[in-house]
Amino acid sequence: MNLASIDWIIIFSFFAIFLIIGIRVSKQAGSSAKEFFLSGRNLPWWLIGVSMVATTFSADTPNLVTDIVRKNGVAGNWAWWAFLITGMVTVFIYAKLWRKSGVLTDLEFYEIRYGGKAARFLRAFRALYLGVFFNVMIMATVTLAGIKIGSVLFDLKPVESILIASIVTVLYSSLGGLRGVILTDFLQFIIAMVGSVGAAIYVMNMPEIGGLSSLLEHENVAGRLNILPDFSNPSVYVPLLIVPLAVQWWSVWYPGSEPGGGGYIAQRMLSAKNEKHAVLATLLYNITHYALRPWPWIIIALASLVVYPNLASIQSAFPNIDASIINDDLGYSAMLMTLPKGLLGLVVASLIAAFMSTISTHLNWGSSYVVHDFYERFINPQASEQQKVMMGRLSTVVLMALAGIVALFLSNALDAFNILLQIGAGTGSIFILRWFWWRVNAWSEISGMIISFLVAIVLQAVDTGLESHWELVIGVSIATFTWILVTLLTKPEDGETLTRFYNLVTPYGRGWNRFKKQAAQNGVTLKQGTGKFSADLMAVILGIFIVYSALFAIGMVVYGNMTNGLILGVITIASSFGLIRIWRKLSF
Repeated sequence: MNLASIDWIIIFSFFAIFLIIGIRVSKQAGSSAKEFFLSGRNLPWWLIGVSMVATTFSADTPNLVTDIVRKNGVAGNWAWWAFLITGMVTVFIYAKLWRKSGVLTDLEFYEIRYGGKAARFLRAFRALYLGVFFNVMIMATVTLAGIKIGSVLFDLKPVESILIASIVTVLYSSLGGLRGVILTDFLQFIIAMVGSVGAAIYVMNMPEIGGLSSLLEHENVAGRLNILPDFSNPSVYVPLLIVPLAVQWWSVWYPGSEPGGGGYIAQRMLSAKNEKHAVLATLLYNITHYALRPWPWIIIALASLVVYPNLASIQSAFPNIDASIINDDLGYSAMLMTLPKGLLGLVVASLIAAFMSTISTHLNWGSSYVVHDFYERFINPQASEQQKVMMGRLSTVVLMALAGIVALFLSNALDAFNILLQIGAGTGSIFILRWFWWRVNAWSEISGMIISFLVAIVLQAVDTGLESHWELVIGVSIATFTWILVTLLTKPEDGETLTRFYNLVTPYGRGWNRFKKQAAQNGVTLKQGTGKFSADLMAVILGIFIVYSALFAIGMVVYGNMTNGLILGVITIASSFGLIRIWRKLSF
């Protein structure tokens, strides 16, 4: 344990600030459920966007990136880079639709889009399935990272790490609601970025590394630098690039990268002042998350291959750590032990801040499901605002306790990531099409959810001998075929429900043409939408070009390839000007 007095002062100062913020906004947050879960729907885009970024910069994110780089090289990051496509579709197509819907949570959507008992069941079940089970699993993977950081830096036992890391987070989350979470997110993001960049600069200049050039030329690193996988080897490029870009981005539900938006991203969009603020917030999130943040983590991950070339070297350096959690994702935490006084405290504070940001968001998001979509809707419809806030605070504590228990049974961030992808495999296409195809009904979602979960369980229980990416493709294929078949074999939603939904969000596209013809024949008046699909689609494409070219331009500069970096930089600027030119044509 190398923390000096200055490091402890930095860490506890941030703890104190977070608690003060939670206490200061607790009165306003406790005034109503709308304030507690959506901060009054009046937040500006820049604050919401930064909060989204801070939430996805979890304590386990650099661990996950390190795990990926050590196993599959830089190109392995396409496992999550591919989700940018999902993100940009959400920015320019779904953000405004969510804001138009006016719901408090994205699960309330079910009883707007669908009708009858099936819709009520879907809302209730998803409230517990996502708000409790799935949410606890996500928080458990984040808590696992906290356990590993505590083991390396503080020589703490897993239970001790969980207790210390959770107490402050639960306090300010339960007191301050979403407003407290978002305000602390803003500070936490600044700390996290400064800490990760500072750590990367220091690590590059360690005597064992000898500077960036020496790092890139090291025999343990040189073969792992390619941004694109080896196209001469299908066993490499298929799982690392083809499956993520062809299948994963549209088919898999994963928190923060949900096809069609959803989860805490939808919660943030619903808290925006208006549709334009929702779009700008989500755009800021995607640019910052994918283009600006990855390279400091990647540099440290590559450096870990020099200092700790294999798992045995990590185990040897930290003999007191439980052997069951020794894996490549521990390489990031291990590298932090080399940092000097002050910087170590800042980086540790940044990781704690990252942990707290993600956990606090998931606690508030999960409790919003428990309170609004289960307790208020089905248990106590007459609940007062104070009762709903109290239930939100109670569920916050319970969710954190469950996440801590589950974390004790996990050992690896990448394995957990793959399991969560598999559980949501095949459901993403439903979340994309339910806005734009009138035929989708509640049974479409119920069948997709059930079959994707069952396939995931079977694939985990049975040794298929297949790689995880082929299991993902199988899961997606089975779930997608099942929900489409169920859709065609069951009745569509009733005309009144579909009319109400259409007039509320006015979706564009041909998927509603048959319904519109039926409505006209029945003398039903539908609102005229103002959507311009061609402009929105072009914005999606330009947004993808902006972020990917910026991401790879930074990478080329890091690699010392200034020519390619300049070319990619020009593409970034040209794409940005193109987006600015069509901005007024977008359907706000």
